Amino acid sequence: MRWASGADRGMVAPMTWPAPGSPQELAIWDRLQASSVALYRALSRDPNQPQDVVVVPSLSLDPRELSKITGVWHYEERMLVNLMLLRQPRTRMIYVTSQQIDPKVVDYYLSLLPGVPNTHARQRLVMLHCGDSSRVPLSQKIIDRPRLLRRVIQEIRTPDRAHLVCFNSTALERTLAVRLGVPLHSVDPRLNDLGSKSGCREIFREAGIDLPYGHERLRTAHEIATALADIKRRDPTARRAVVKLNEGFSGEGNAIFRYEDLDGGESEVGLRDQILDRLPYQLQFVAPSERWSTFEEKFQEMGGIVEAFVEGDRKASPSVQCRINAIGEPQVISTHDQVLGGVDQQIFEGCTFPAADAYRLALQRSGAKVASALARRGVIGRFAIDFMSVQTSRGWVHKAIEVNLRKGGTTHPFLTLKFLTSGELNHDDGLFYAPSGRPKFYFATDTLQADRYRGLLPEDLVDIVVYHGLHFHGPTERGVVFHLIGALSEFGKLGIVAIGDNLKQARFLYKRTLQVLDEEAGWEPRP
Repeated sequence: MRWASGADRGMVAPMTWPAPGSPQELAIWDRLQASSVALYRALSRDPNQPQDVVVVPSLSLDPRELSKITGVWHYEERMLVNLMLLRQPRTRMIYVTSQQIDPKVVDYYLSLLPGVPNTHARQRLVMLHCGDSSRVPLSQKIIDRPRLLRRVIQEIRTPDRAHLVCFNSTALERTLAVRLGVPLHSVDPRLNDLGSKSGCREIFREAGIDLPYGHERLRTAHEIATALADIKRRDPTARRAVVKLNEGFSGEGNAIFRYEDLDGGESEVGLRDQILDRLPYQLQFVAPSERWSTFEEKFQEMGGIVEAFVEGDRKASPSVQCRINAIGEPQVISTHDQVLGGVDQQIFEGCTFPAADAYRLALQRSGAKVASALARRGVIGRFAIDFMSVQTSRGWVHKAIEVNLRKGGTTHPFLTLKFLTSGELNHDDGLFYAPSGRPKFYFATDTLQADRYRGLLPEDLVDIVVYHGLHFHGPTERGVVFHLIGALSEFGKLGIVAIGDNLKQARFLYKRTLQVLDEEAGWEPRP
């Protein structure tokens, strides 16, 4: 493993790049993306063939939304799960981050590699960084550093056997792929609207999937009020509705409107005007720092939707993860039940795998329909479909909520399980089976945070986990795997994937881990 900073020695020859978004750049992009088909077919025949994987875990999302997440740049570490690709003996990886990742965090991931000596994996890993923790997207930081860009290019042995992996795909990632001269295994940025809150509602209708009543492609406060009034007129018993920013994520771009003490009479215009007057003070924002003035500004800029709140005495929030490969074949790869918190259960806090027995197979079928609709539009890569589900006298009723055309909070836990066990999902029962024949389950979260954990270093965490026997154990296929380790000392924040032979065991491992961390964080040395 080699470590390098963004400052490369020597002169860099001047290079001329097509302007971002220009016809010239788009032509190169299309040619590169088409070349990924041959690479996919070759690796499908023999995964041990030489390949170079460039990982750029850029969170290319609205910086105002990202600012709501504590220690956000450490989320670049979530994609360290890709280091497990180094179990393939002819795979090399170039991993680029904003700031240098603690070497002990990298060592932790390499120690999880099954059947590969650490020294062998380290020789095939190059870690690069920008030395820049600003809120500028990582992809932009690399584009702005020609020496670093050239260094990445030099590390790619054969461009026709290389590809770029990112968290999400925007015009920035397209420009980066073009300048590196490698395809990006992700959705074409020209199709990103399909993953917006408005676009996915249209996809759900195309796929024949049920969704909450509502309106999309909204821009103004007047349109928000009109949509809210229409929901109330259509269902006089409605108690609340949700207003969502098109580009919000993890629920942080949502707001709840409660239909309380409205006296619009018989006039639809009167009801709309009354709601319009109340928007500045009656919208309850999921993000504590949000205000109507900033929310309205973002809504006018990016647009959004208004939809009926899914009510029910017993509800669940499952999701389906899908993948469309380079040759356009859609596949359901997992199901989860999300753990939600915050205002009216709008914030993603974690997940359990797989989704509940009662509706797992129904979700797989719905997910397959959406994946097929997206494949017809030309989408490739990984994505997730979120649902709100309500148990009724007729069984569970599922309403599709959104499509996340990116890697999300359920991506790295599932990849962790898959890479550690080399197992497969059985589509007949929706369970994941390790080669031992045992089904595997997990509980995962990104949001474990406590002030008492501040000051714990990566080596402290590893020592604590090993001492208490919580570390993932290959022969038993059980244990705990951590992520976001770099955020622990400064922010007291940590991610966990607790893997067991059943969900009860996975939850026990998670709770046991919390207990151990709490006890160890309160420990003080004797004088």
